[in-house]
Amino acid sequence: MKKHVLAVTLAAALVLGGCSSGASSQQTTEAQKETTAKAQTTETQAETEEEEETGKAPEEVLSYDEVKEADVVIVGAGGAGLSAAIAAADEGAESIIVVEKLGKTGGSLNFTSGSMSGAMTVIQELDGIEDTKESYIEDIMSNGAGLGNRELIEIFVDEDVDAIEWLWNHGLSEYTFSEQNGKKSVFAPEHQLYSVQRTYKPKAMDPANYKSAVHEILDKEIAGYDNITIDYYTEVTELLGNEKGQVLTAVGYNSDSKKTVCYQAKKGIIMATGGYSGNPKMMGEYAVHGDKYLVGGADSADGRGIRIMQTVGAAVDQEKLSYIPTFPMGLEFAPGKGAIGDVYMWKAGGIYVNQEGKRFINETLDEVVPRETALEEQTDAVQYNIFTDKIIEDLKAGGAAFMWDYYYEPDNGIGHKLVQSADTLEELAGIIGVPADALVETVNAYNKAVEEGKTDEFGRDFSNTPTAYSVAVNKIEGDKYYAVPIKALVVMTLGGVTINNDMQVVDEAGNAIPGLYAAGEVVGGIWGKFVSGGTGVMGPVAFGRITGRNVVNMEPAEGQPVKEASFVLKEELFEKKEAAGEKYDMSGINDGTYEAVVDGQNGDMTVQVVVAEGKISEVTVVSSHETENIAAPAIEKVPAAIVEQNSPDVDGVTGATLTSGRIMEAVKQCLDQAK
Repeated sequence: MKKHVLAVTLAAALVLGGCSSGASSQQTTEAQKETTAKAQTTETQAETEEEEETGKAPEEVLSYDEVKEADVVIVGAGGAGLSAAIAAADEGAESIIVVEKLGKTGGSLNFTSGSMSGAMTVIQELDGIEDTKESYIEDIMSNGAGLGNRELIEIFVDEDVDAIEWLWNHGLSEYTFSEQNGKKSVFAPEHQLYSVQRTYKPKAMDPANYKSAVHEILDKEIAGYDNITIDYYTEVTELLGNEKGQVLTAVGYNSDSKKTVCYQAKKGIIMATGGYSGNPKMMGEYAVHGDKYLVGGADSADGRGIRIMQTVGAAVDQEKLSYIPTFPMGLEFAPGKGAIGDVYMWKAGGIYVNQEGKRFINETLDEVVPRETALEEQTDAVQYNIFTDKIIEDLKAGGAAFMWDYYYEPDNGIGHKLVQSADTLEELAGIIGVPADALVETVNAYNKAVEEGKTDEFGRDFSNTPTAYSVAVNKIEGDKYYAVPIKALVVMTLGGVTINNDMQVVDEAGNAIPGLYAAGEVVGGIWGKFVSGGTGVMGPVAFGRITGRNVVNMEPAEGQPVKEASFVLKEELFEKKEAAGEKYDMSGINDGTYEAVVDGQNGDMTVQVVVAEGKISEVTVVSSHETENIAAPAIEKVPAAIVEQNSPDVDGVTGATLTSGRIMEAVKQCLDQAK
C-alpha cells in the first residue's frame, strides 16, 4: 500500500495549501521539534517502504524554514504594492507583509522621474485649468489605439482624482514641479499629448535616493505604520491553493538568509510584481525584435509573477503580451541597458537610417506612436542618426542641443563612446556597418529634397518654417560626418494577467480565483497597445489603493480546486544565462593594497582591495558615480561577498547587476596587479 507522508521541518509544513498544521507561531517550540523528529523518522520509513513496493522514489516533500502569517500578503513593493499596503492598513487590516525581492522599495519608480496625470485634480484647480474625466478617458482610449479596457480605465480615472489629492495632502504640495507658463499642469512631449494640460512633474526632494516624488512620499508614509512589514531580498516562487479553492499561500526564498519562507494570508494575496520590461527573452517571444530592445528599467522586472499566477489558473491574453510600448530614443550606456537620450540632430537637418542604410520615417513627425512602431520594425530595432559638423552648430544655435551637450559631447558623457565620425560617408558607413552605396544614395536623395524645399516622400517639410521639431534645415554635408546609434527603449509592458472590476485575478472561464488579487504592471489589457503619459505611475497607485481596500472588505469565497491555466509562459523564458568563462584564479597573489578604476554609470568607479596572507581581506568602493538609489545594495553587499568567498566571482545583487559587475571587474584588475 502506498503511504503519503507530510514532513514538518522547523516551523511547519504544507497542509492543503497552507503553511502550518494549526501552528501560527514563527518560533519552533519544543513540542514542534519533537514532532519534527518523529515526522522525519516516519518519513524515512515510509520512503523505504514505498520504494520497495513500487520501485519508484517517493515524491519530494515540501518544507519551509520559516512561516509567517498576516491578514494581507502583498508581493512587490513598487507603486502598486506600497499603495495597496497603506490602503489595506487604513481599511483595518491588522497585519500586512510586503514581500520584495530587491533590497529596496519602489520597483519601476526607481527608474522614472515619475510623471503623473489626472483630470479634475486639485493641481488643475489651483492652475485654473478646466478638465473633465470623460475627456481623460477618451484620450487614454485613443492613445491605446482603442484597445484598452474602458471599464477599468473609468475606474482608474475616478480613483486617480482621490489618489492625487491624497498625495497632495501627504506632502506633494510641498514639492517643486517642472512648470509651463507658470503652471504645474503641463503637456508632456515624451508621450502623445493629451487634449488638456493634465501631466504633473514633481521633483524628488532627495534625488540621491529617489527619482520619483511619488515613491518618496509612499516610503515616508509606509514608515509610519507599525502593522506593515517589508521582507526584502525575498522572491516569491509559487502560489498554493487550499482545499476550498482559495489562493492564500505564497512560498518565497530569501537570498540573504538563504531560507525558504511560507506566507499565509487570512484575507488574500495581492500580486504587484510588475511587468517584463527587464526580460529580453520574453519580449523577444512576443515582439519581432523585442529581444533587441534596450532595457530602461530593472532587470528584476522579468514577468515571472505572471507565470506564477498562471500555475494557479490565471488567465492571460497572449496577444496582449505583444503590447510593449517603446521610446524611439534609447541611448545604450551598457550592453542591453539604456536611457532616454536621443541626440536630436534631426531637429537641425540630420536623418535616421536603418541597418540597411535607408530612411524609414519622417524624423520630425510630432506624433510619437508612428516613430515608435517604425523603429520597432527595423532590423535589431536600431537607427543611426546621421549628421555633420554644420548640423551640430545649428542645433546649438537653435537651443536644442541639451542632450548632445550633456550626454554625447563631453569625454565623460555616458553616450560619448557611441559617437562615430569620418571624413566621408563611405568611411562612416564602414564604421557603423551599413552598406556604403545605400547610405550615399539615401543622403543624395535627402539632399535633393532639401534643395527643392518642399515635402519629401516621408512627409518631412523643408520649407524652413521653425517648429519645436525643426530648428534648422540642412543638407547632410560638411567637413565631418557623424553617426550615433539610437535604439528602441522599453520601460514598461502592457500584457499580463486578467482581472475583474474588483481587482480579483480571474481564470480562463472568467471566474474570480478566491483570495488572489493583482495590481500594477503585472495586469494586462488595461491601457491598450500604447501607454498614456503619467498612467505608468498613477495606474499602479490608483489600482493598488482599490485592491488594498477590496482585499480587506471581500472575504475569500470558496471555489473549485485550483488548476493550472491551459496557457502558461514557458519556463525557459526566465532562465538566467550562466556567466561565461572560468572562475578567477586566486593563486599567486601577493599581499598589499591595490586600486583600480573602471567605467561607471555617470563616471569612473574606483575600488580598493587589500590582500593579507594571500587572501582578500578588504574591498572598498572608494568613489563612484552610480545612480545611488539603484547601486546602494550592490555597493554594500558585493564587496562583503567577495571577502567572504575570497573570490571576485560572486552573485550580483538583483536590480543592481551593472554596478555589481563593475565592482567585480575592478577587483579582478586589482588582483591582476597583486600577481
